[in-house]
Amino acid sequence: MEELTQRITELEIQTALQGELIDSLNDTVAQMRQTLDLQQAQLKLLYRKIQDKNQDGNQEPYSLRDEVPPHY
Repeated sequence: MEELTQRITELEIQTALQGELIDSLNDTVAQMRQTLDLQQAQLKLLYRKIQDKNQDGNQEPYSLRDEVPPHY
């Protein structure tokens, strides 16, 4: 009977640790989702900026040199 009680206790401990791990992983996934959403928004903004620049009648390809700050 004591062996059964010990096994049940060990299973309860494992279950509690797994619950903590699942919560931790869930938090990590939520943070990654926020980061991904931010990156997607930034990419959309950059895409719109490139499209607007091309629609201004300027057929030159977009260049990062156009974005160099004035002090360079």
